[in-house]
Amino acid sequence: MAIDHTFFLSEILDRKIILDSNGKKVGKISDLLIFETSKIPEVHYLVVSRSFGHPSLYIPWDRVVDFHEKDIKITTTAAVASASAADFSEYEAIPKGELFYLKDYVLDKKILDIEDNEVEVVYDIVLVLRNNKLYVTEVDCGRYGFLRRLGLKFFVDFVDSLTERFRKQTVSWSYIQSLPKHIDRFSGNVKLKVLKEKLDEMPPVDLADVLEEMDPEQRVLIFEQLDPEQAADTLEEIDPNVQRTLIPALKKEKVVSLLEDMTPGQVADVLSVLPTSDAKSYLELLEQPLAQKVAAILDQQEESIQHLATNKFIAINPGDLVGNIERDFRLLAKECDVVMYLYVVDENKTLIGVIDIKELLQANEDAKIEDIMITDLITFSTQDTLKTAYDNFNRYGYRAIPLVDDNQKIIGVIPYRDVINLKHRFL
Repeated sequence: MAIDHTFFLSEILDRKIILDSNGKKVGKISDLLIFETSKIPEVHYLVVSRSFGHPSLYIPWDRVVDFHEKDIKITTTAAVASASAADFSEYEAIPKGELFYLKDYVLDKKILDIEDNEVEVVYDIVLVLRNNKLYVTEVDCGRYGFLRRLGLKFFVDFVDSLTERFRKQTVSWSYIQSLPKHIDRFSGNVKLKVLKEKLDEMPPVDLADVLEEMDPEQRVLIFEQLDPEQAADTLEEIDPNVQRTLIPALKKEKVVSLLEDMTPGQVADVLSVLPTSDAKSYLELLEQPLAQKVAAILDQQEESIQHLATNKFIAINPGDLVGNIERDFRLLAKECDVVMYLYVVDENKTLIGVIDIKELLQANEDAKIEDIMITDLITFSTQDTLKTAYDNFNRYGYRAIPLVDDNQKIIGVIPYRDVINLKHRFL
């Protein structure tokens, strides 16, 4: 079977089931059965309805040999393969255990938040085929799923081509509480672990904890659902031992795009857990300035902190008004690695002051930046070592410290987390 293919439950229902050996029609899919034993459940049985009053069949997933085509092919025992459609008795017994029907128990159910407020309805269910296993990854609660259920495929495809925002309104199964034991087609609801509006705001460190508890295949499925910024931050927080298995399982282009959203120190910290040959292959795909800095850190050719500096920081002028900077802060901070400090520079890019974002927000809107900035600066020079950086961060407790040249021109900023994360390898 193919790997990494996405399906919607609504598209699978009513597909014909045929025997791989002779092409004989067995019936149609009426539902899928899952055992909810992990955060990302696997499909264990196909529920197959048959004509002429024959009872439904429960075909184990390991009997599926082709799930990709319009007609789903299964293999059975030799005796069954040669028998008539009425002689599938060994598959007629309902499987034992705490199992759930996706169509009957979940589709069209209300989604409640942790405060029991109704927030959405499950219009469809997303499934992913990976390594010959079928996983339930998301519930679709958007208008896209609703239209697909109505059979408006052409309109849905048209909408899909126009706007991703309209299409993508799904909730990851990892955010859903275990299905209640009393749920059936007439009772029970789907309930979230966290408030829906907080799903996309879940801290990377918490997401990392969730991923670390999963088995490798489930971990990849969840990680691939994260947006790029959240994925990059989460990857950094994941335990090195887990990083070592997660990164090779991802597409190389995706890993490179995530690395290029990180600071040089973060990239070095991630690549340092990989085999040398793998780390080198990623370095060759990174943009040259970033790759050179990371390589210098990894190879320990020098202990200068210059390679840990990021140039994605906020620089402002001393004559700017506080109110104007507050108004434009979102734009100024976009794509910056360091946003908790604003660095005040003159027309020659000479560093003359720094402002903590908290102090900016508490200042009078009509005040000038030069009136509230701190001029007694702690800075690094290009000759400073990792040991110096580590000592200074411990001494002063800053979350970032600027790097300047001999003329006090700002070159970049050293984030605290990069130095602390690297200390066990380089100090």
